Amino acid sequence: MPTPMRPVRVLETCLCVTDLEAAERFYTTVLGFTVFAKVPGRHVFFQVGEGMFLLFDARETAKPSLTGIPTHGTSGPGHAAFAIPESDLEGWHQTLARHGVVLESDYTWPSGGRSLYFRDPSGNSIELATPQTWGMSS
Repeated sequence: MPTPMRPVRVLETCLCVTDLEAAERFYTTVLGFTVFAKVPGRHVFFQVGEGMFLLFDARETAKPSLTGIPTHGTSGPGHAAFAIPESDLEGWHQTLARHGVVLESDYTWPSGGRSLYFRDPSGNSIELATPQTWGMSS
């Protein structure tokens, strides 16, 4: 029997936001992301490591597209987690505080990993996590 095919990694993930400009400022200013591409009022894309992080205005991406790409969008808060080195945890505490970002939780996992949880301007749950959270070394 042949080995089943399966994806090899997450290529992109997205969150929907209610204020695209505020979200872009948050992700560039607080998390240090660099804009990869954007269409004002519709979406902004960031490259994060080997993957892409996409932000959509759900009202716009729910509209039919002339490109043939299916509509996108969700409602309500979503969640995304970004890997950080354990040695950066204290620095992230300071960075979040400096930007007035309220830390909802600094959680230590049974596996030994740690996660910092906070919200973006649209209420999405954002997590900065050490890879040990999932039993990974990096």
